[in-house]
Amino acid sequence: MKSVTRSLRVLEAVAQHQPVTVGELTKLFGLPKSTVQRTLVTLAEAGWLRANRKDTTRWEIGARVLAVRPAALQGSSLFAAAREPMIRLRDQVNETIHLSVPDALHSMVVVDRVDCAHAVRTFHAIGDTSPLHATATGHAVLAHLAKSELDEFTAGTLKEYGEETITDPGELRAELRRVKDRGYAVNHNQYLQGVCAIAAPVLDGDGVPLAAVAASLPESRFASGLLPELGRMVTDTAAEITARHPR
Repeated sequence: MKSVTRSLRVLEAVAQHQPVTVGELTKLFGLPKSTVQRTLVTLAEAGWLRANRKDTTRWEIGARVLAVRPAALQGSSLFAAAREPMIRLRDQVNETIHLSVPDALHSMVVVDRVDCAHAVRTFHAIGDTSPLHATATGHAVLAHLAKSELDEFTAGTLKEYGEETITDPGELRAELRRVKDRGYAVNHNQYLQGVCAIAAPVLDGDGVPLAAVAASLPESRFASGLLPELGRMVTDTAAEITARHPR
């Protein structure tokens, strides 16, 4: 069982840091180089990993993972509930729409995307992760967590990604209260410079956040005067996904 757990952790690490070398993984896990190498070869033989074509000393995600991800997502009830509302929201605002889910209290993970028609647009690949405290999707989820979970989250260090990142726990709590009151969260350069987003939570029957849907756009098209209308459309979309998702 330990070898299975180790293999899964190595797979996750490659996905996050790819293309990555054996030496880098060895330092990351504190394991013998031979153990890491053996794990990589085993995963490669099964199709989960592959050597980078330009630099065969580096490892990256293999075709098996890329094939399984869309199949698993498209068979999920969340994907089925969210896809059509996301497309309609994209058509309304002509901006990129993302659906992200929380990975416990670690990060938000992009699980689906609907691109807009603009030549200049934001882009987050499926599987991309982002910090909860510095993103609109993260704030949308944090605002609906139980107090004990929020206490646990704010007890940790809140990393600064730019001047707009909220790193003070008290300020973050105040912002999350505002998010919950108005129904949507706003990210204006808090994580990636030049990238803005408006997000709202998808909730289960008990009000627990399952995911967040976001309209993401370059700062050049972001205007604070449009926020109430954009916020309403994103919130309506999240509410529709919530209603469509099986309880």
